[in-house]
Amino acid sequence: MLYNQTMWAYEKTIYQIYTIGFCGAPRRNDGIKADRLKKVEDYIPHLKRLGIGAVLFNPLFESESHGYDTRDMRNVDVRLGTNKDLAELVKRLHDSGIRVLLDAVFNHVGRSFFAFEDVRKNRQSSRYCSWFNLSFDGNSWFNDGFWYEDWEGCSDLVKLNLANPEVREYLLESVRLWIQEFDIDGLRLDVAYLLNHDFIRELRARTNSLKRDFFLVGEALFGDYNPLIAEGMLDSVTNYECYKGIYSSINSGNFFEISYSYNRQFGNDPWCLYTGRHLLSFADNHDVSRIASLLSDERNLEIAYGLIFSMPGIPCLYYGSEWGMRGRKEDGDDALRPCVAAPEWNTLTEFICRLIRIRNEEKALSYGNYRNVQVTNHQLVFERTWNEEQVFAFFNLADEDFTVYGDYLGNGMRDLLENEDFVPEGNIVIPAHKVKLLKTQVQEEGSRA
Repeated sequence: MLYNQTMWAYEKTIYQIYTIGFCGAPRRNDGIKADRLKKVEDYIPHLKRLGIGAVLFNPLFESESHGYDTRDMRNVDVRLGTNKDLAELVKRLHDSGIRVLLDAVFNHVGRSFFAFEDVRKNRQSSRYCSWFNLSFDGNSWFNDGFWYEDWEGCSDLVKLNLANPEVREYLLESVRLWIQEFDIDGLRLDVAYLLNHDFIRELRARTNSLKRDFFLVGEALFGDYNPLIAEGMLDSVTNYECYKGIYSSINSGNFFEISYSYNRQFGNDPWCLYTGRHLLSFADNHDVSRIASLLSDERNLEIAYGLIFSMPGIPCLYYGSEWGMRGRKEDGDDALRPCVAAPEWNTLTEFICRLIRIRNEEKALSYGNYRNVQVTNHQLVFERTWNEEQVFAFFNLADEDFTVYGDYLGNGMRDLLENEDFVPEGNIVIPAHKVKLLKTQVQEEGSRA
């Protein structure tokens, strides 16, 4: 099967912002208009310094609380600003060379969504009954006098009936307006694993007709991602398998776990699942504990991010985690989605900045084949190869330095992280709890010839 190899997102690092929390908006919608999106504009210099290529905004549209309980898909939430404010923000980001993705919540809406409010008011006589999966023979937790399907037992989130052409057209027309009014570059589809596949195909066709390079990434958890990234479907999905494998391997001192997942997903064997595809790689997001809170030894934060930026996929960085912000899922969603006063810059931030620069420069890290070279409990070496480019990634979890013996690496290597050339004479020393990214100079010189 032929896949789109020219999508702009494949060479970018995405920065995710949970907008309501980031901007310090009230947890519940108070109906008071405030231009809080201005705070994102103030962050643009930080994003440029990092080398970010795109920003993903979690829900921006009018909602009751956290953004996923939508009231109105066509107006920016008053707690954040206006449609004009968003259009101006997107323009400023574009002027800075940064693309924009919006979080699209198409599986469910809030109870105050206009169509559901009409059902509550007019009951069986409402023209919107078929927009939802309802039964007037039952009742809801809110004592509505009718039962409705919700999202995974959350009665605040009313599931839409995506088999209804009128519902699909309402959603597709909303996307058209977002592209036309805000000039966005892509969407993250919330709970894409639950969405009607015929609807996703319609969405793909509609966005292609409006903006040929429009990027679609879906939220997927575990299992087979192939149905969602088949031809005519999505460009990418969230790689939860490797998200879990990264922190689990580091904490247990067992690189065999993540190296198995990498090879299973991206290796060159016929049975490998996603070779040539570009899944979304991440250390954390708005739904899970921060990586700094997950790791039992914070010295390994660089290893976690080194894995994310050198593995096949599209790296996604959650706001605040670039300087080691902490937050635990067991403390509630608000602990994961805080307001931040200003960006911070420390040694971890600088390290991630260098990783982004390297990935921006080295096509092998965006498109290269994957091969495990050496795996032990505490050490991992893998290779990414694209055309004549060859990059080796080295990781050491141990408390002592580790030497990799390998004349096959060539007579000279370039240390991408340290930005210097050296001749290792066949031996590579990896310091304790560190990462090295090396590129063969012979291949580099050959590619220039």
